Amino acid sequence: MLKALVTGQGQRLSWRALALLGLVAFLLFLPGRAATPPFDRDEPRYMEATAQMLESGNFVDVRFQDKPRYLQPAGVYWLEAAAVAATGTLNDRAVWAYRIPSLLAMSAAVVLTAWIGSALFGAPAGVMAAVFLTVSVLVTAESRMGTIDSTLLLTVLLAQVALVRALLDRENGRQTRWQTPVLFWSAIGCGLMLKGPVILIPSLATPLALGLVERNLSLWRKMRPAWGWLIALAIMLPWCVAIGVVSHGAFFKNAVGTNFLGKVASGQQAHGLAPGYHVLVFLLAFWPGSFFVAAALPAVWKNRQSLIVKYLLCWIIPHWVVFELIATKLPHYVLPTYPALAVLTAGMLMRGGAVWQQWPKEVWARAALGVYGAAWVLVGLALAFAGPVLMWQLEHVVSLSALIVAGGCLPLVILSAILLWRSELRKAVLTSAACAALLYVGLFTVVVPRLHSIWLAPRLAELVNTHRPCGAETEVASVSFSEPSLVFLLGGKVKLVGVAQAADLMRTNRTCGVALVDEKARTAFLNALGADAAQVVSRGMVSGLNYSNGHHLAISLYAFTQHTQTP
Repeated sequence: MLKALVTGQGQRLSWRALALLGLVAFLLFLPGRAATPPFDRDEPRYMEATAQMLESGNFVDVRFQDKPRYLQPAGVYWLEAAAVAATGTLNDRAVWAYRIPSLLAMSAAVVLTAWIGSALFGAPAGVMAAVFLTVSVLVTAESRMGTIDSTLLLTVLLAQVALVRALLDRENGRQTRWQTPVLFWSAIGCGLMLKGPVILIPSLATPLALGLVERNLSLWRKMRPAWGWLIALAIMLPWCVAIGVVSHGAFFKNAVGTNFLGKVASGQQAHGLAPGYHVLVFLLAFWPGSFFVAAALPAVWKNRQSLIVKYLLCWIIPHWVVFELIATKLPHYVLPTYPALAVLTAGMLMRGGAVWQQWPKEVWARAALGVYGAAWVLVGLALAFAGPVLMWQLEHVVSLSALIVAGGCLPLVILSAILLWRSELRKAVLTSAACAALLYVGLFTVVVPRLHSIWLAPRLAELVNTHRPCGAETEVASVSFSEPSLVFLLGGKVKLVGVAQAADLMRTNRTCGVALVDEKARTAFLNALGADAAQVVSRGMVSGLNYSNGHHLAISLYAFTQHTQTP
């Protein structure tokens, strides 16, 4: 199969092969996008803010309900707005439309990873690098979410493609054409419009760190920094001026001072963790590629004087160190290093032969790698059984389809472990990747959409829509469930308030006011209503687990008895 992807000239992947890899990634990332409700608290915030942008026609001042969302620039909202507008799904609140930019961006990221791997190590390494990235757990999750990180990764890779082209030009004694620095600075400009200065860490640190290691800034000079930065500035400056005027400077104070610098100084949103977090999480986040990265480390060390290895390490290490040192930590913060890790590992494995001989020589290192390998197998087994276990624990049902998926993954995990024991790492890559692909398709098609107990927001939205006393004019207050997913699914028309405010809303609007109240807050809510409590009835209840905080909820929809149901 690998030979079919290789062109005869220079062992590079052809554009046809790259397109095929992109198509495979696209198809693997596709299942479950429409059936999975909004998840991760950030995703519905992006979705709702995008919907409000389209409804209001204001493409400068990003808002979530009536509050400004001054965290990042507007780039990702524009991309999602374009996808929703193109599909005509604004009124439907269809989640899949908001996820289109992530799907396309991550598929393109796989293609660019393959190109970089092919350019540096040859076509087979490019294919393997693309496989590592495509089947990793974190990439699979991020590709299905309507958030920034997939699109940011694409801009990082576009900048790295420019650097690789310039590096190859330098080593082959060629002049670097002007299109290369234009690509580099354009990618940085787009990245700045997505997530502010984060793009600067991998994009600028790579050539500067390599220049420091080599004591030669020729690669950096090929990026034409004297005028190139003007391109990035031209991309982001118009919106920066506009938002500065509209927000009276509040955007920059909050986005840079509070959001960006605040994450450096303290752990925001309960995500403050010690250095080493990303190394520990990597076992799961990059599975199944994580063990192969660890196994390739001795070969990386042996080849550390190679220019290609230096370049990739200068891409990986500065970014990784920065995000290990900052106080706030989330797994996707080091996602921009994953393509480089995939390329570096694939390059070492393809050079190592069919039987891997480059295990560490020291006993302690072999023991450490053996423990890591055992942990890798346990993670694989846990992922294989995740579907039926979740269905049983959360839904109390034995799912035949989930068991079939687990039955297909289990032998592949075992076979991969046997191949690792035999030092046949290349074969182990293929079997573990096949396991991951089967696992993800199964989880996102037959398991995740059926976990009704954790999808409270869609069921609450359905309950409200079934019992709207005044149709679209109904005022909804939610006391016990403040997830942004509920705001998005109810079209932004819900007030997240306390018990007293919900009671006031219902008293003020006796005809069209309803309230969602958990059983734990029921007594306080009825007490807040006072004498009016006798006229309030429950129109239905939704119970389940709030996966954001682990609390079990039983939420009722309360309305006054004189209401008549509107279909």
